[in-house]
Amino acid sequence: MSLMFASPVRITPTVRSFTLTSSRRCNYTVMSAVRSDSASTCSVFTKFQNDCETPTPFLRNVADAISDDMRAGLAVEGGGDLPMILTYVDALPSGKEEGLFYALDLGGTNFRVRSVQLGGKQERVVAAESEQLSIPKELMIGTSEELFGFIASNLANFVAKEKPGRFQLETGKKREIGFTFSFPVNQTSIVSGTVIKWTKGFKVSGMEGKNVVACLNEAMEAHGLDMRVSALVNDGVGTLAGARYWDEDVMVGVILGTGTNACYVEQKQKIPKLHSKSSSGTTIINTEWGGFSKILPQTIFDQELDEESINPGEHLYEKMISGMYLGEVVRRVLLQMCKTTDLFGQSIPVKLSTPFALRTEDLCKMQEDNTDDLLSVGTILYNIFEVEANLKERKRVVEVCDTVVKRGGRLAGAGIVAILEKIERETKRMASGQRTVVAMDGALYEKYPQYRRYMQDALVELLGHSLASHVAIKHTKDVSGLGAALLAATNSIY
Repeated sequence: MSLMFASPVRITPTVRSFTLTSSRRCNYTVMSAVRSDSASTCSVFTKFQNDCETPTPFLRNVADAISDDMRAGLAVEGGGDLPMILTYVDALPSGKEEGLFYALDLGGTNFRVRSVQLGGKQERVVAAESEQLSIPKELMIGTSEELFGFIASNLANFVAKEKPGRFQLETGKKREIGFTFSFPVNQTSIVSGTVIKWTKGFKVSGMEGKNVVACLNEAMEAHGLDMRVSALVNDGVGTLAGARYWDEDVMVGVILGTGTNACYVEQKQKIPKLHSKSSSGTTIINTEWGGFSKILPQTIFDQELDEESINPGEHLYEKMISGMYLGEVVRRVLLQMCKTTDLFGQSIPVKLSTPFALRTEDLCKMQEDNTDDLLSVGTILYNIFEVEANLKERKRVVEVCDTVVKRGGRLAGAGIVAILEKIERETKRMASGQRTVVAMDGALYEKYPQYRRYMQDALVELLGHSLASHVAIKHTKDVSGLGAALLAATNSIY
């Protein structure tokens, strides 16, 4: 379903509310030491609010700086904050793909496997089946043989349960897989790449210098599986490819969830670091834009969060726009307001000092509260921090939430504009009236309407109404698996 906004940009989300668990209210609040009451709540919040401001001229500077880093990253490896990784995805789905293909997604504590029977232009997706399995924690820090052996074993079980009537493999063909590996990889071809570093709680040994595709292929062979990987992709590339299958105007794929990333279709002749490689046609560039760290509106709270993170000084853009960090920034601001002012009375709630206690979905639920007494806000503050907040305090908390979310959404909009303007300089799509689609996935985008609105506002401000009228932002939930299977098809050896 399309949701039309007043401005020209069209955003088509599928929105569901966050589910928040309420707990029984008690008649006491745990507090720590009493603090001085010398400053006003307003002074702390006003400074923070001012430091977070993202007026249109400032956003223009951010978009231009991201654009500069994009050009630098395309020119030479390590040229800027953005690595602009070559994905070797030179052929995108056309809709003509036929046959049985698979997708395997490894990028967190779960892995997902999917089978897709493709029927060409007329039938498209004839049948699909998927299964999600948890990865035991010991395997996340075990050996590569253990991890990929576990995956191959479960993949074999998945294939064994296939219904012959629904899924049919042509005689003489191997089963081919699109492998979504959502960890930083130095990719050297469509079917090869080495791990740069493990993230998300993984620290698997025995992978140094090894091709991750070869590791999976060897494990499948050891488990008697006649399968091979035909495409190695990340979730952003999978999202773009999966959305492109249904809409040929898709040019950009963006992930806005716990983390963030963006990829887009680039002209090969505009990539100097390709050197002697073919310069005709197009390819997908994985920007890894979370690494952008220049001229951002960093406050003291952002600085402290960054210093205490596992990657201090890096990925400042991601720490301002992604779902993992928005709630934590709000918590830090509220804690400082309690320490220096009378935000919640004379004492500081003990639980307000717990890192990451406040989640981004909590911010969303509070901002969606339109009751006169902000009952949901009060309930959330009590459930999380065991604090009894009056109406004035609840309103101030919502203002802090809005300040952080507005900054994040507008900065995300500036990044999207940088990519759209890069495409526009080379293709003149929008200027000629051609539609350009941004495929969007991730829980932050899907479930946070205020964030989406701020992002959309920034797009229109920076592009102008004329160009923005030709941009469509489509929520394309969970299409990365389909995209990976489709890229296996487009890169099939048969």
